[in-house]
Amino acid sequence: MASPKSDEDRWLRVFQPRPEREIRLVCFPHAGGAATYYFAMSQQLDPRFEVTAVQYPGRQDRRTEPLVDSVPRLADQVADALAAVCEDGPFAFFGHSMGAVLAFEVARRLRDRGQAGPVRMFVSGRRAPSRVREGRVHLRDDQGLLEELRAVGGTDHRVLGDPELLAAVLPVTRNDYRAVETYRWHGGAPLECPVTALVGDADPQTTVQDAEAWAGHTTGAFDLKVFQGGHFYLDAHRAAVCDAVSAALAGSCDDVGAAATALEGSTS
Repeated sequence: MASPKSDEDRWLRVFQPRPEREIRLVCFPHAGGAATYYFAMSQQLDPRFEVTAVQYPGRQDRRTEPLVDSVPRLADQVADALAAVCEDGPFAFFGHSMGAVLAFEVARRLRDRGQAGPVRMFVSGRRAPSRVREGRVHLRDDQGLLEELRAVGGTDHRVLGDPELLAAVLPVTRNDYRAVETYRWHGGAPLECPVTALVGDADPQTTVQDAEAWAGHTTGAFDLKVFQGGHFYLDAHRAAVCDAVSAALAGSCDDVGAAATALEGSTS
């Protein structure tokens, strides 16, 4: 009889293990997405950094598990699963679309629990939590949801044209849209880590100004990267995105090293 998986085993996927990593990059998928979306990033990112992708319930190898249609509840569960990660060296967060909101909420929970938080956060293709916009995509019928997937991109055209695959994809996508469209930020202290916002200049869901508003959610440094393209700009600019992420993480490595040196000096 197989032993039950730990929370970490159930929730986290490492495609390219890097035992000598300097920082672990925990990646949060978009609505309807899965951990494998970050496989390409795990291959292209600077080898000093290890990609650890979050696998939400209800998809791929977790397809038999109940879906979670609430960002706060999902954030609670991910924060629990990251308990061991918080004690295993510095880490950063990268979230795209719904994943950006979830990464933000997980970081808040870690802080409120007194645990280590990310040394940097990357928020991609998502307006700041303080920028509220009503969303009703999750209330559309299947045809309306399919039209949304075609409009924003990011879904393999072979899936969109296969009724059997669509039957599996649409309930997961609807669930995630419900989670992110009903999410509301209720204020609270900003984060302290540096934040890098990334956005496509023609994203129908997030304007450049919406992305800039993330600056108000941290007391740390803020940077904005704008790429040509729509909501899934990063598919067309994956190498440039990986370069930008690697450069920012290299700066975080310097910050971590400087903090460690200062701590050693204060205790000697």
